[in-house]
Amino acid sequence: MSVQTLYTAATGMQAMETKLDVIANNLANVNTTGFKKGRANFEDLFYRHETMPGADPAGGGQAATGKSVGLGTRVSSIQTNFQQGAFEQTGNRYDVAIQGSGFFEVEDAASGSSLYTRSGNFSINSTGQLVLGSATAGRVVQPQITIPPNVLDVAIQADGNVLVRLPGQDQATPAGQIQLNNFLNPEGLLKLGENLYQATNASGDATPDNPGSTGLGVLQQGSLEASNVEPVQELIDLITTQRSFELNSQAVQAGDQVLQLISNLRRF
Repeated sequence: MSVQTLYTAATGMQAMETKLDVIANNLANVNTTGFKKGRANFEDLFYRHETMPGADPAGGGQAATGKSVGLGTRVSSIQTNFQQGAFEQTGNRYDVAIQGSGFFEVEDAASGSSLYTRSGNFSINSTGQLVLGSATAGRVVQPQITIPPNVLDVAIQADGNVLVRLPGQDQATPAGQIQLNNFLNPEGLLKLGENLYQATNASGDATPDNPGSTGLGVLQQGSLEASNVEPVQELIDLITTQRSFELNSQAVQAGDQVLQLISNLRRF
C-alpha cells in the first residue's frame, strides 16, 4: 500500500536526520582537544511477511524465497571512534598528550565522583594542585599532584613521573605520579560534555596503572591530542546523507501521488 510507503520513507528521513546531527557535532568539534568522533549505525525494522520462505500456500511446492516487505530503518547505535588524534606541539609545560590508549582521571568537585578524559590541557589552581582546565570548574587530577609555588621547572616523563626543580637544587625531585585508566569497553563510556566521560556498566570499571604498563599509552609533555575528526570524510558523509534524505523524501512524494490518483478515481 502507498500509505505504508509514506511511513517507511519517513523512518529513512528520520534516521538520516539523526546521522546529520552526528556529522554536525563531529564538524563542530573539529578543533576540540581530545575529541573522538561519532558514527551512526543503522538497522532495518520489522518485515511484513506475505509468504514465508519454504511455505506451500497453493499446493505447488515450497516457496524458495517467500515475500517479505521491509518497514524501514532506524538508528541502532552511535559509536565513538577512539582512534588516536594528531599531536599539536604547544610548549606549555602542563599540557600532556596520551600516545596510545588510556584516560586521565579527574575528580568532579560537585559530586566527588571520578570522571575520565583524553584532554590533557592541565593547569594549576590556587593551591598548586594539577587540574583539568574547564570553563566551569578546575577538576583535580587523580592521584593528586601538587606543584610547589616557587618551582623553577616541571618535567612530566613518559611514564607519568612528575619532577620539579626548586631554587637552590641541582637535581629535580619527585612531585607525584600521573596514572592512566583503561576500560574493557571504552565505547560504553557515557559522554558528559566538557571532554569528560563517566564509567557505566557497559564500559566496566576503570583499571588504573602507570603509563606504559599493561597496554596503556605513554605521555608526551608540551603537546595536546587533537580531535580525530577528518573534515574531508565528514563532508563526504554529509553529502551522501543529504542525498539519502532527498531520496526518501522522493519516495514520500511518490506515495502521495499514488494516493492522489486513487482519491481521484470516479465511477461512470
